[in-house]
Amino acid sequence: MCGIVGYVGKKDCTQVLIDSLSKLEYRGYDSAGIAVFENGGIHVEKSKGRLKDLEEKMKKDGRPYGHCGIGHTRWATHGEPSDINSHPHGNKRISIVHNGIIENYKVLKTFLMEQGYGFESETDTETVAKLLDYYYNGDPLDTITHILAEIQGSFALGIMFRDFPGKIFAVRKDSPLIVGTSEGENFIASDVPAILKYTKEYYLLEADEIAVLDENEVKFYNVHKARITKELQVANWDIDAAEKGGYEHFMLKEIHEQPTAVKTTISPRIAEGLPYLEESGLSTDMLKGYRRIFIVACGTAMHAGLVGKYVIEKLARVEVTVDIASEFRYRNPLIEPEDLVILISQSGETADTLAALRLAKDRGATAMSVVNVKGSSIARESDIVIYTHAGPEISVASTKAYTVQLSIMYLLAFELAYAKGVISKEKCMELTASLSEIPEIYENVLELKNRCQFIASKLVNADSLLYIGRGLDYALSMEGSLKLKEISYIHSEAYAAGELKHGTISLVTESMPVIAIATQQDLYDKTVSNVKEVKARGAKVFMVCREGVEVDEDVADYTICVPSIDDLLMPLVVSIPMQLIAYYTSVLKGCDVDKPRNLAKSVTVE
Repeated sequence: MCGIVGYVGKKDCTQVLIDSLSKLEYRGYDSAGIAVFENGGIHVEKSKGRLKDLEEKMKKDGRPYGHCGIGHTRWATHGEPSDINSHPHGNKRISIVHNGIIENYKVLKTFLMEQGYGFESETDTETVAKLLDYYYNGDPLDTITHILAEIQGSFALGIMFRDFPGKIFAVRKDSPLIVGTSEGENFIASDVPAILKYTKEYYLLEADEIAVLDENEVKFYNVHKARITKELQVANWDIDAAEKGGYEHFMLKEIHEQPTAVKTTISPRIAEGLPYLEESGLSTDMLKGYRRIFIVACGTAMHAGLVGKYVIEKLARVEVTVDIASEFRYRNPLIEPEDLVILISQSGETADTLAALRLAKDRGATAMSVVNVKGSSIARESDIVIYTHAGPEISVASTKAYTVQLSIMYLLAFELAYAKGVISKEKCMELTASLSEIPEIYENVLELKNRCQFIASKLVNADSLLYIGRGLDYALSMEGSLKLKEISYIHSEAYAAGELKHGTISLVTESMPVIAIATQQDLYDKTVSNVKEVKARGAKVFMVCREGVEVDEDVADYTICVPSIDDLLMPLVVSIPMQLIAYYTSVLKGCDVDKPRNLAKSVTVE
């Protein structure tokens, strides 16, 4: 959520800032703004709405022209979306953009008002701008170190001082920020896609480190104002990977990238037919020693963790607890040093998941992360890191990130079960071979897109839906339901099929479509009996099942038949039809598929 960019060089700064911010639209935002050095001052333009609204406003107000500036897309936390609450904030001599939340802003605001400062906005960010002004003594580094001692919370800041034209100052704590570099120009950004058009080289800014940029160089300082050196990073993907490539939406492109993403993720982790996770620092001996496993994540990543729980417990017979990250700390979990805590996050910056990681480490447990972004906060603070190789995922609704997370959960389950002696080497190799078939199976599953589009046409006018399933099918139902509601805005809930009669079946009417997932062979008959219960109440039923299964007319109105594979791996196969149904429903409703309302890609606040 929120996007920060900054540029200093010889190009038209306004154009660079707008271009860079457009590459961060996937993070979610409700307003945008820029600040540019121009004619000895700082020219600020900001507007509620999308970047196009900001550009329209600049046509009326006058477009700033310069070679150094900062920009921002805001996702509202303090104060409603409005021109005034938009970033940048500041005054004639200081301008800032901010991602994160300042937890003690009320105390600071009261202090500053006592010093005679007035406030225009409802934001916590304006408090930081005023605090910078209060401490400003002509030395930006000294001023920034003063405020670092005062503010509490998570933040990434891009700062300009009128007295230092052609320079950008940046600092972060918990919220991500990178510093891009190229010959004759330098950048700050919340994420790599913002700068890929201009450079692949960047530095990762650590907590409480200060970066000072001009067009010729970047300098880094610690909180004691001492110079520090940093390792240069190089992005391993280019701008083409962050563009639509002929697809109508990023989400559709990313759905079609899943065969490659899963193959790229699992292939390096298989050696001689067996899972091999030692390259991530996870040895067989370590796996043998873990007493319990906690999986902690949010949203789609948490749903991947639920599948992981089913598979790990069934194969390895190790107790697994899955927690929503935002609740994990507050239930005071019983974590011991011999436990393994797995943190799953696409961005590696999810605030609640990062907080859970720190709690796990404080309790002495091993913290293992499954993340997609190298050098992210969660990756850096984990004891063990398993990177998923999905490449950039731009659409807010997660697709390929989910399936690569699932694939890692399967590899972990297979190796854990083998390490503990619960399954034989032969069985482990058999399961691993089946997992290796998934990318090829995906190519066939993607051919179901026309069928999924047809199903979507039957759902588009529904006010509410139910997804039902048992066992692994129930875990997948939760993800299918989330996908539909987040991009089509149709109310949707997932229920364990056997629980319907304990209350939820009262909601079922002729106007309530039900998507039933029935791929688990040992649970198929029981699921069908539950499906008949909703069919008897007039519901229109859409059943997802294996190829070759005959479904009677009194069970389902429509079916989607997917390729058959080992029961344990069926969630990987069925995930694509669930994504396609959500996608086409959203398209038919005319929704903004890649940027659904009120949502952000990287949730960096609690």
